[in-house]
Amino acid sequence: EVLLVESGGGLVQPGGSLRLSCAASGFPFSLFALTWVRQAPGKGLEWVSTIGRAGSISYADSVKGRFTISRDYAKNTVYLQMNSLKPEDTAVYSCKVSYTNYWGQGTQVTVSS
Repeated sequence: EVLLVESGGGLVQPGGSLRLSCAASGFPFSLFALTWVRQAPGKGLEWVSTIGRAGSISYADSVKGRFTISRDYAKNTVYLQMNSLKPEDTAVYSCKVSYTNYWGQGTQVTVSS
């Protein structure tokens, strides 16, 4: 069974930082790209970042320079380091196995003073 479990969300002030984790199991982690997406209240799904099998990386323009994606092959975990957070980053963040329908349950990130 494929499982993706996100953690690390919470409430943070503007300008603050959070690191999200997504622990994966049930599939060959090293053979798949992993993606972070987010959904803000009342809005559609937004792609945030993808890390490829060999570590190639891409970011949405809205987070470029502030967010960093990484993966730990030994721990089967993908991370999203989020710095300089803005209120517009408030959303439920989910990880997914790229090009599949395997998703985690999501973790809430709220950026507010």
